[in-house]
Formats: sequence, structure tokens, C-alpha cells
Amino acid sequence: MLVLADKGRVSLDPTATEWLRKVFRTVPFKEAPLTHEIALHSRSVSLTHEDPVDRFLAATAIVHESTLVTADERLLRARGISTLPNK
Repeated sequence: MLVLADKGRVSLDPTATEWLRKVFRTVPFKEAPLTHEIALHSRSVSLTHEDPVDRFLAATAIVHESTLVTADERLLRARGISTLPNK
């Protein structure tokens, strides 16, 4: 979210950092740490682009057998990843 805010792709109020801190305090999250297994899977994910963040997100979903919620059309078109559009 911070990267998207820095790029101007999302606007969070009052700032991206404060918005995220508030969300983390109020919404129960389970963190998925970047592990060596995820890093290894990130290189074999079937994506049409080389964005390392997208590769880590996709690999995390695969390793944890989770559904990736995203508005990113490139990730939504990816094969072998369970996705849910968030538009």
C-alpha cells in the first residue's frame, strides 16, 4: 500500500502510514512472512511480467494455499493462482 500511495495509485487519509497503522490496530490480520520457500516459488510463478512484488504475492498465495485478493489485472489473469477481484 505504501508503494502504491507513493506512486499516486491510491490516496489514503491522512497519510498512507497513518491509514495503515489504524487498519493494523483495528482489523485482525495474519502475517505471511517472506520465507525461502516463497522466494523459491516466486521465480517459477507463471506471470507475464517480472515485477518482484507481484511474484512474491503470487508465490505467497500458492505456498499458503490462499486466495489473492487484488485489483491488478495482470495478477487476475495469472494461471495457477486463486484470485478474487477487488474493484
